[in-house]
Amino acid sequence: MSTETLPRTLDVRKAAVRGLHLSGTLDPVDLPRFRPLLAADRGSVAVALVFSRDEENRYLVRVSLTADVTVLCQRCLQPMPLGLSATGTLAAVWTDEQAAHLPRHLDPLIADTQDCNLWHLAEDELILAMPAFSYHDTADCQRRMTGFTDPAPGEGEGADEKSNPFNVLAQLKPGNKH
Repeated sequence: MSTETLPRTLDVRKAAVRGLHLSGTLDPVDLPRFRPLLAADRGSVAVALVFSRDEENRYLVRVSLTADVTVLCQRCLQPMPLGLSATGTLAAVWTDEQAAHLPRHLDPLIADTQDCNLWHLAEDELILAMPAFSYHDTADCQRRMTGFTDPAPGEGEGADEKSNPFNVLAQLKPGNKH
């Protein structure tokens, strides 16, 4: 893969006719819909696109991407590294009716203009590749979560001296004169 930045736009039809292979990188900071899903702006996204035509003369885009980003662990709320990878084949269509008639193995790429925004395409695939929840390994989270838990009864200093939060209410009962 190249370390060059992926071009922002490209004519899918011309690229498919030529059988273009294109690769590049993106910075998560430049992806406004993907960025809020991250815990930090650092990371990298490598994208490879292969444009072609199939036997029915459809314009196809084979997308492969890998990303190394930082997200929040949903258990301990600490940053954690996450590796993403996704592949898919999209067929360029211009109407919803064309999209509805695509075979199941192809996802639609609605091309409302001549040029397709490749950054949006990569961003869509990244968002779809994100897991619903991200967690550290259980052992890592247990180590990190020890600061959030109370000691077990009988452990630690002053366990016997712990006051009952309802003692204040007992003082308010009629007939109690403390």
